[in-house]
Amino acid sequence: MPIIASPAKVLVTGATGYIAVWVCKTLLDKGYSVVGTVRSDSKGEKLKELFKNYNDKFSYVIVEDISKDGAFDKAVVGVDAVQHLASPVTFGADDPQDLIVPALKGTTGILESIKAYAPTVKRVVLTSSVVSIRNEKTPPVYDESDWNVDAPKAVEKFGRNAPGPVKYGASKVLAERAAWEFMDKNKDSINFDMVAINPSFVWGPLVGPVNSEKEINETLGFFRAYITIKDPALTGEQLNVPGSCVDVRDVALVHTLALANPEAAGERFIVNSSSFTYQDILDIIHEHGDHPDVPKGFPGAGKDVVRREYLNAKAEKTFGIKFRSLQEICIDTLTALRENGL
Repeated sequence: MPIIASPAKVLVTGATGYIAVWVCKTLLDKGYSVVGTVRSDSKGEKLKELFKNYNDKFSYVIVEDISKDGAFDKAVVGVDAVQHLASPVTFGADDPQDLIVPALKGTTGILESIKAYAPTVKRVVLTSSVVSIRNEKTPPVYDESDWNVDAPKAVEKFGRNAPGPVKYGASKVLAERAAWEFMDKNKDSINFDMVAINPSFVWGPLVGPVNSEKEINETLGFFRAYITIKDPALTGEQLNVPGSCVDVRDVALVHTLALANPEAAGERFIVNSSSFTYQDILDIIHEHGDHPDVPKGFPGAGKDVVRREYLNAKAEKTFGIKFRSLQEICIDTLTALRENGL
């Protein structure tokens, strides 16, 4: 498939989302034209104001409900590539179908719309997640050949009683699986290829100002919660929960580079910087300045915690990048929150 170079026109779904706003900005910085899907005119106008310095290179189209049949039929017309990021991101859903249905229908729906109405589209970049990759194996070291086979089974068995992260994991892996199945089933009748981007927890700066905690996404909310002094204080067990993270700027850059790299066609890419515990984060923050408003926890206690490792060598080699360090991610995320009074 031909590469999609600027000044091509790219559709970014869910354009108001934390990652998607950065994808829009990065695409615009690289000379692409961007059409963002939003749920309302007010959200679209807010983005137009945010990107006003790019002249007329940013526009928007309203897609109120991504789970509706034909939701993207009009949005895909006339674009050269699609970055599909629109999908529910929350660990707080009660009914797992509230996550799974829009994730599945939004993903397969946009692929159907492209097939039917967008012969100009040559590449789709799908935002998946490392939760589509992780599974219960020993040692917990993962690459792009791994799949989360556990979450869908747990949701099928426990339904609403499944843990929130498991419900979310099921929605992401079922959507990504469905996308690859669509690509295989329709390979002889479509003009586009697909790339899947699988980021870990995404932190980092904000593109524009926010007015309250309600305006930040769930992953930034987790970061803020753990760096906030509480009474009673968080326990060592709570602070030593392991995870993996990546900087939002790197995630957006990989999305952009994936358009113009022929080697990316038909591939999945883990986009991850580092494993962490929240105690590690507290330690880093206190090693880099005086922060009396940030708890100290139990310094050094996270060092011996067993972590899951998501290998990022494929992405770094294919796209010629080096992911930002955990230290840079933590300091820049803290700075962004404080600059916005959070």
